[in-house]
Amino acid sequence: MRRLFSTFARGLPGAGLVLLRLVAGATLIAHGIGQIHAGQPMAQAILDTLVIGDGALLVAGLWTPIAGSLVVVLALWGALAQHGNLSSYVLLASIGAALALLGPGAWSFDAWLFGWKRIDIQP
Repeated sequence: MRRLFSTFARGLPGAGLVLLRLVAGATLIAHGIGQIHAGQPMAQAILDTLVIGDGALLVAGLWTPIAGSLVVVLALWGALAQHGNLSSYVLLASIGAALALLGPGAWSFDAWLFGWKRIDIQP
């Protein structure tokens, strides 16, 4: 992760990234749970379980570039497979792409696990 992002944004930019992660993750989790309760076939249930897992990774801020890229793939898949509201799929795909490119921010498991550590040496 450290090779992908030179810094993990703090302050207001970090809060913006947390907001993006929470909105995208909660949307994916709610959509996946709603689809599972709708009684879809087994192949669709497996895809919905993947959607829920991806949403959980985004909320936690773990493996954010991978999870964001998967959001793009899942949103484009949903846009092509269904003839519903395309604008929601395009919005979700753009949020996923932004998270994959910008990173998770300072308030994430990625920053905690892979962020730069500061070591103070006393003279």
